[in-house]
Amino acid sequence: MALKTFIEAIRETLADEMRRDPSVIVLGEDVGKKGGVFLATDGLWAEFGDDRVIDTPLTESLIVGASIGAAVNGLRPVAEIQFADFIFPAFNQILSEASRMRYRSNNGFGVPMTIRAPYGGGVHGALYHSQSVEAFFTHIPGLKVVIPSTPYDARGLLRSAIRDDDPVLFFEHKKMYRSVRGDVPETDYVVPLGRAAITRPGSQITVVAYGLMAHYALEAADVVGEEGISVEVVDLRTLRPIDKEMVLGSVRKTGKCLVVYEDNRFGGYGAEVAAIVAEEAFDYLDGPVTRIAGPDVPGVPYNHVLEDWFMVNPEKIADGIRKLAAY
Repeated sequence: MALKTFIEAIRETLADEMRRDPSVIVLGEDVGKKGGVFLATDGLWAEFGDDRVIDTPLTESLIVGASIGAAVNGLRPVAEIQFADFIFPAFNQILSEASRMRYRSNNGFGVPMTIRAPYGGGVHGALYHSQSVEAFFTHIPGLKVVIPSTPYDARGLLRSAIRDDDPVLFFEHKKMYRSVRGDVPETDYVVPLGRAAITRPGSQITVVAYGLMAHYALEAADVVGEEGISVEVVDLRTLRPIDKEMVLGSVRKTGKCLVVYEDNRFGGYGAEVAAIVAEEAFDYLDGPVTRIAGPDVPGVPYNHVLEDWFMVNPEKIADGIRKLAAY
């Protein structure tokens, strides 16, 4: 075991997978000599060269489109979108081509491609460097969507994503890159896609979260735990396919569910989680399925005070837990 930051787990996994499998390539803006804007690919160009670590033009549709072509011709591309906010020029390639290739070819072609993108706010990034975009992609059949919250999960899930024979969107909360540390085994382990984790057992309320919000949920659970409220925290890890069994099993035990996500509240991913719980665990509920999420404004403000107002934090989650516990 070795203590790693979140970004170190990503970087080392990319290098390990490229050494293990010569079909793995990395491409994106400034991923070569520069090593990426967050240095997630630092050192890869020096080891693997121009043929496998490819600097692209500032054209997200090209990055994803070229990756799809490479994937159906025997390679396993890992495409980096510099910020998740910039992924939308590639949306048609992801939706109309990558996600549907296996279906439209009658299982003749897969697209073994991973798209990495940093997402999320709280870093003073304002409108175009703070967005949470996961809900757009979890809507699309044919895509897998992964958001790890720990270095251990980042390493294991990224291995699984790269080795998967279908397209995976792998979102990394940028605020966690160097602030989150954890023990990571040196072994070649994987974390299977589609499996959540109970990161804190409890008996009164289930809190479902992912990414940075999974950490904040744990902090809030510690606070309210001192007040006598027992909270179980479920870290989804994979948003699609969702681990319904673990979520529903927890809710059936606790009788109450709070869903936490950073994106705008209306139409966010947490609404789907709430619908699943309401439809499939209704007879077990002792209170309404509730959500803590970002406000419905067009973007995360730059101003520090307003950014704090927008962002979900442990205090807001703890307040939501208290209200649900009192219901």
